[in-house]
Amino acid sequence: MGVLDNYPLVAALTAIVTAQLIKIPLHFLFHREWDWKRFVGTGGMPSSHSAGVTALASAVGYQQGLDSAFFALAVILGLIVMYDAMGIRRHAGEQAIAINDLETAFDQHIETDDPEFSRRQLRRKKKQLKELLGHHPIEVAGGAAYGIALGIALHWLYF
Repeated sequence: MGVLDNYPLVAALTAIVTAQLIKIPLHFLFHREWDWKRFVGTGGMPSSHSAGVTALASAVGYQQGLDSAFFALAVILGLIVMYDAMGIRRHAGEQAIAINDLETAFDQHIETDDPEFSRRQLRRKKKQLKELLGHHPIEVAGGAAYGIALGIALHWLYF
């Protein structure tokens, strides 16, 4: 039995990759700009994390049964991942926005005659914190619905 015969693994990976691909045209639809970085970026619609864990849970449910310990494990871990995507990761992204705004405001309003300070500022490599880390609830729900649908559709292809 090869890796490609592992229906739950294929379902989860397919959901993750295709959800990332879907982000590109959806971003264009909502923002009228192509952003190819969306394929490897975090955040956005749909949540690839949610899609992956729900496709995995769907596949495990089909393969092992809804009353199996494997299905229970997949569901619980999936819920933790989706909660984390909406909660902790999203709040970290919001904090990154605030920190980046503070740094920009500080840089724009600083007035000093200290040449040593100016040289240190120039040498300091400016790197903005990543702001798009987590998901809004609708993005998580969209990813979850997509993952469940894909997990079910792939079951028909496998069996």
